[in-house]
Amino acid sequence: MLNLFCPRETEKGETRVAVTPDSAKKFVQLGVTCRVESHAGAGAGFSDDDYLKAGASISPSRSEGLLGADVVVGVQAPTDSDIEGLRSGTTTITFLDPFRHPSRVQSLARAGVQAVSMEFIPRTTIAQKMDALSSQASLAGYAAVLLAALRLDKILPMMMTPAGTLQPARFLIVGVGVAGLQAIATAKRLGARVTAFDTRPVVEDQVKSLGAKFLKIDLGETGQTDQGYAKELTAEQIALQQKGMARACAESDAVITTAQVFGRPAPRIITAEMLAGMRPGSVVVDMAVATGGNVEGSESEREVVHGGVILLGAGSLPCRMARDASTVYASNILHFIAHFWKPESGLDLAGDDAISKSAVITRSGAIVNERVRTFLEKSPCLA
Repeated sequence: MLNLFCPRETEKGETRVAVTPDSAKKFVQLGVTCRVESHAGAGAGFSDDDYLKAGASISPSRSEGLLGADVVVGVQAPTDSDIEGLRSGTTTITFLDPFRHPSRVQSLARAGVQAVSMEFIPRTTIAQKMDALSSQASLAGYAAVLLAALRLDKILPMMMTPAGTLQPARFLIVGVGVAGLQAIATAKRLGARVTAFDTRPVVEDQVKSLGAKFLKIDLGETGQTDQGYAKELTAEQIALQQKGMARACAESDAVITTAQVFGRPAPRIITAEMLAGMRPGSVVVDMAVATGGNVEGSESEREVVHGGVILLGAGSLPCRMARDASTVYASNILHFIAHFWKPESGLDLAGDDAISKSAVITRSGAIVNERVRTFLEKSPCLA
């Protein structure tokens, strides 16, 4: 029998939960014992009674739930006190963010915990149902457009009135990954004129298929990783990109930036000089603010006015729609566990499966993910 525990999230502003009543019911059907800390689902609109009706049990004690668990699932990584309360051999499945919090990785290894990082789920066909980064990014792209629309001083669609015609808002989407594509689709559905830019020319057809215009800037040789992400640009290429985007920003009513390079600070794309060229009342949403920001002057979870331009540092957009964000994330977790769970042998993440080899960061007292281990070895302060 596999004992699974879902603690209540304690990080400020985190409203999501890693197990929903629906996923709890499916865990029970798999033969998994599912326990949820009391009020864990409150931020997403799920009551303790909802979980009880689904067949889960409610744990009033966080420490007891952690100690008795074989698997602990969460949105945010375990805190230091949580790690101290885990048995050696316990598996944790969360957004671990190992490059920004390497000391936490070392603590998990020392505790003998097998830690899974949902950021490391490979972008392959078989792993699509487990791809939590994509599920959350899609919701974030949708929310970013709504956030911009609420703060913009004009409507998004063209509107014919007896007093005259109101022209549609112009949106510029920077970065055409999952979040960017959803932002394009949402802005178009709301009636805006949309232009999008990405360093990968291969996404031009995707942009056009959504009815948007693709902004072409000659940056020389670019490309994408084998996981489909944009490669990091050189300083010279970033300068060329900024120069080419200056005019597009000046012509836009709203700009949404989504550019991030996993494991590294977000590239600075929108400069103060570019902001100065935008009209007062326009809006810039920086979706990469949590990793350093794409926009000069943006601040995490704050609204800043720069020369009349409204900067919105939006780092936790999925938390604004916690119910749906929790639903898809819980489904990602469920599919991950179901993929590796066998009633006769338990949860086996130590095999040659490409998904587990990519996503497992620590096991049996060691850091087993080569990329993370190499990063730590090159960080003298962490030696």
